[in-house]
Amino acid sequence: MNHRTTRTLAALSLTAALAISGCSSDSSESSGADGAKPELTVSGAFMPEPVNAEMAGAFMVIKNGSKTADKLTGVTSPLSDDVQIHETKDQKMRQVQSMDVPANGELKLTRGGNHVMFMGLKSKPAVGDKITVELRFEKADPVKVEVDVKERTYNAQNSNAH
Repeated sequence: MNHRTTRTLAALSLTAALAISGCSSDSSESSGADGAKPELTVSGAFMPEPVNAEMAGAFMVIKNGSKTADKLTGVTSPLSDDVQIHETKDQKMRQVQSMDVPANGELKLTRGGNHVMFMGLKSKPAVGDKITVELRFEKADPVKVEVDVKERTYNAQNSNAH
């Protein structure tokens, strides 16, 4: 009986240690362990042709194929020195410092919703141009994305894009 109790306690201790280490690696600030960084991909990136060189918006879907949640914390682009992350609530948009990219989920940046905003454009993109942006995240490595400039009326939800 004593041998069985010892094995049971050892198994419970091992299970608890694994559970604790699993939790700590998911919430850890450093992502040094293999597989700890979120796996992010971007699809459907587009920018409607801007009306002027004052501002433009960009939309895309950021998919997280991992068990680790992340946050979009910044966007840079040669098109503008002032690229912001905006959320839309109650039909009002405002700049935010970050947006959640849920584990095994996605962050949708869409017309009328959350989006990337370019202020004070260095040039006015035209339909057919491609704008390079770099998305920065709290945990994942930066992701470079080619954003297609589309007609002003284009909406990805109305197309057959995946």
